[in-house]
Amino acid sequence: MGMSAGGGGGYSSDINVTPMVDIMLVLLIIFMVVTPMLQAGVSVAMPKTLNPDEDQNINKETAVVIAIPSDGVYYVGKEQVARDRLTEKVKGMMENRKIEDRVVYLKGGNMVSYGSIVDTISAVREAGIDRIGLVTDKKKPGEGGVPAAPAGK
Repeated sequence: MGMSAGGGGGYSSDINVTPMVDIMLVLLIIFMVVTPMLQAGVSVAMPKTLNPDEDQNINKETAVVIAIPSDGVYYVGKEQVARDRLTEKVKGMMENRKIEDRVVYLKGGNMVSYGSIVDTISAVREAGIDRIGLVTDKKKPGEGGVPAAPAGK
């Protein structure tokens, strides 16, 4: 009765997927915008080398990364730490780890002095850690001495 314009009355059991697709597209856009902001640690303009070895452990949440964006500024993860507290902070983070998991990664900026890097390595060694990874970016073809791929081949 009333508004039924077709043959029989009753409810339709067809699924309307348009609202679901709209929601999925909005979620996709949100994730695409937010994902680059989830970078772990502090942004540092790192030096570039031809063939850095890639250690996938640095991407783990449990990785201990010391970032030095400029001279005298130290971050362990996202927390800024004074130089005199660096050794005890690293020692505290490493105390319950297995020997093979006791690695500290060091991200030093392009313009950070050699002395600051050596000072940080010394602080990490005072904490009893002898495995230190120096993090660099990989040079792209045609960038600073890396030969570009031949054109047309």
